Amino acid sequence: MLACSCGSSVSDPADAACPDPPVKFGSPTNAADHREVSVQFTCEGAVLAGTIYLPLKNGQHPAVVWLHGSGEQPRLMYGPLVAAYINDGIAFFTYDKRGVAESEGKCCPDVDGHFNLVTADAVGAVKAARSYSGIDPDQVGFLGASAAGWIAPRAAETSGHVAFLAIASPGVLQHSIVAKYEEFAGGSDSTEPRPSEADIAREVDSFDRSGFDPKPYLEKLSVPSLWLFGGADRNVPPVQSVAALQSIKQERGKDWTIVVYPGAGHGLFDSPATDARAAPRAEEWVRQHVHL
Repeated sequence: MLACSCGSSVSDPADAACPDPPVKFGSPTNAADHREVSVQFTCEGAVLAGTIYLPLKNGQHPAVVWLHGSGEQPRLMYGPLVAAYINDGIAFFTYDKRGVAESEGKCCPDVDGHFNLVTADAVGAVKAARSYSGIDPDQVGFLGASAAGWIAPRAAETSGHVAFLAIASPGVLQHSIVAKYEEFAGGSDSTEPRPSEADIAREVDSFDRSGFDPKPYLEKLSVPSLWLFGGADRNVPPVQSVAALQSIKQERGKDWTIVVYPGAGHGLFDSPATDARAAPRAEEWVRQHVHL
């Protein structure tokens, strides 16, 4: 589930912030083709835990900070998605979401459309990554999926130190629209035929507009960004989402790349992915936007 229109049972303070978190790093350990460093950083009273994966080569590397979708999500394990960046010479930082696995706190207000804490945690993660000696602090960006679309633009502007975004199947419309669309289209697990685009357009036009709206943060976003969509997504309305991004791109002159994979569903970065071209496209795009 990407979005819920119900009320949150987890506190999500409007003033949540994490501009300068205390950070602890473990000793690096070597694997066959990469290094790993354990990380702890503290945001809003909770110690969050994660791992930085690094190339074997010494020196400072560009890095991506992974932003999960909604719900209980632990850090990514080393696998093909992570390895693609390591093989390019790009570090990869991923952490257990607040209240999940080794991270303290309560999860997950983002399920109910409340993004203050998860955004603060994302800002803290950038600070943690930039403070590690093996990462180039001027070349840290966000990589993520789904609800990361609601988090990354705001976190990037709040941090002031994010160099790029690459987000798959992002939530870029007001929260109530996506929540109602997911209910109407059945979500990723539906076995029913997907509604026609005409039916989707008619329904979306009738939805109420409420909850978190990322538009102000998208309008302020000043870094190169990649937005990937599946043309048959049942969790976010791709046609309307792309139209919203294209409008802002044209009006504000954004350095944005927007890609749609016809027939693909929501899980563009899943394993298996709904379109195998998406993750390599993101990796290639990030590689082109850093200096190695």
